This record gives sequence, structure tokens and C-alpha cells, in this order.
Amino acid sequence: MEQRLKAEAERLGFAACRIADADAAPKSAARLRAWLDAGHHGDMLWMEERAHQRGSPRGLWPDVRSVIMLGMSYAPGRDPLALAGAPDRARFSVYAQGKDYHDVVKKALKALARWLVEQQAREGEAGGLKVFVDTAPVMEKPLAQGAGLGWQGKHSNLVSRDHGSWLFLGAIYTERALTPDGPERDHCGSCTACQAACPTDAFPAPYVVDARRCISYLTIEHKGPIPEALREGIGNRVYGCDDCLAVCPWNKFADHAAANKAFVGRAELAAPAIGDLLDLDDATFREIFSGSPIKRIGRNRLVRNAAIAAGNSGDPRLLARLQALVGDEDPVVAEAATWAIGKLSA
Repeated sequence: MEQRLKAEAERLGFAACRIADADAAPKSAARLRAWLDAGHHGDMLWMEERAHQRGSPRGLWPDVRSVIMLGMSYAPGRDPLALAGAPDRARFSVYAQGKDYHDVVKKALKALARWLVEQQAREGEAGGLKVFVDTAPVMEKPLAQGAGLGWQGKHSNLVSRDHGSWLFLGAIYTERALTPDGPERDHCGSCTACQAACPTDAFPAPYVVDARRCISYLTIEHKGPIPEALREGIGNRVYGCDDCLAVCPWNKFADHAAANKAFVGRAELAAPAIGDLLDLDDATFREIFSGSPIKRIGRNRLVRNAAIAAGNSGDPRLLARLQALVGDEDPVVAEAATWAIGKLSA
């Protein structure tokens, strides 16, 4: 069953498929609790509210016996750091430049789940299953390490010897006992490249990220004004940040041919002008970002981010566009525009 399962997963577009027992990540609950107690989750209150379910698979579903962890590659076709020296251009995280991974991965997971149900029926077996992609209280990364898919690197994301740092993760919980593959060991060694690359010093220690200082959190999850002390570090990033992932030495072994074509970056998101993002109204935003994970943050948050990037650009030609945002109906956008004007006028 296990080998046929992995073959079917590959046919459906997954670059990796491994199996773990439901208790394959026994330290997850304690690490999560310590992270929450330190306040590293910022405004992500759902992390706290469902910690009892997130800590272990059985906390969410008592009947689960095995966890099938799957990885779908989104290895980029171009250098994720190429726009670092182009302050007039906006940088979107690699994962968000193609189709929404929630939709793509979940579709493949559901297809694999249907296959599993059919196989069980043919074998006279019974047992329920559940599929998860990022939105449920599931500790995907520790479980992926427990299944042998990779290991949690010092940047806290999963690293694979075959796919580097570029894997979307999905999980299937099943009541059926499957043969586990065994865990992957940590291969980070003495490397601290990801820690050193962070523009806002978001790593208080190796393997620990303080979301309150992380550009991905600040530009995507955080709804209010971004702390002024962190704005310069954001640079021209308007949605997420790839720096800690991009510098990982294991990326040189990444199998770019395995990357799912659904995640190929859209041309209009490769190097958009910051000024064009400042002009977005809600209708245009929705039209441009339909089918993209970027759509979920809404026009106001993206324009807030673009205003901060404009302030960091050093380009006085953006002043008129920023001035038009000073009276924006969203006070957070208006504040960011006012700050950017002050920065460019200094």
C-alpha cells in the first residue's frame, strides 16, 4: 500500500510523500507552548486559542493513527533576491507569485484521499481520514520532520535535501496504521546563513522566529501600523520575505524540475513598480489578485506595505502618489503614506 500511495502522490504533482506515526513529533506541544508564552505569535491569536489541538495530531482528532505528509515543490525559476537592488520595484514572496497554494495543494490532497478510500474498499479495510493544508491547527513542519520529509531548519521552516526550502506542505490524517518512514535528522550544522540574512533580526535564537519582527508576518498577518523601527528593514518587500529561505545552502540541491507548474510566477508580479501599487483601488486590487494568495490581505494592507516601500525607495517621484493617500479612508494607509512622505522629503 505504502509504495502505491507514494506513486499516486507523485502522479498528482507532489514532489515528496512520507508517512509518520501520529505521535512522531512528541516535543511539538512543549515547544509551541514556550513559543506562545514568549509572545512570539504576535496578533495571531488563533495559535493560542487552538494550542491544545495544534500540539499533537490526536489533540485535533483522537482516532488518528498515521499521518501522511506531502510536499509540493515551488522552487523558483529565478533568483528570489534579484530585486534587492531595485528599490523602485516591489518584491512579492516567491510562494505568492503563482496560483494560491491552498487551492492547488488541497485539490491534489483530496484526489489522493479519494484514491486511498478506493484502495481501502478494495482491500476490505475501513477507516476515516482528514486532509489539511495550512488553515487547520496542524504542526506540519515537525510532523514532516517526523515523517522524514526534511528537517526544521534554523529559520524554522522545513528544509529538504532534495528540494531545499521550497516545499508547500499538506497532511492526511488517517485511522489506518501505515508503515512509518522514520524521521529526518537535522543537517544545518554550524551554518547561520538564514539568521544573518534577516533584515529585521527576527530570530532571537536558532530555530526560533519572533513573528513580531518577521517581515512576512508584518506585511501579511499584521493589520495595524507597522512599527517604525522595523520599516527601513522592510525595504521594497510588499508581501512576505524570502531572504532566510533563499540563502539556505541546501537550495543548491533543489530539484527545480519537480516544481509544480501552477506556482510559476505571473509576469505582472515579477517586478511591478511600487508607484503602480500605490494607485490601487479595491476593485482593481481584486481583479489583479484574483486566484492569488495575495488577495486575502485586501487592498488596504497591500497599499500600506507599498507606501512603506515607497518611503524606503528614495524616489521623490512617488511623492505625488503618496500625497493622494494621505486622505485615504483607511487610517493605517494614510499614516504609512504620511510617514513615507516625511522619509522622502527629509
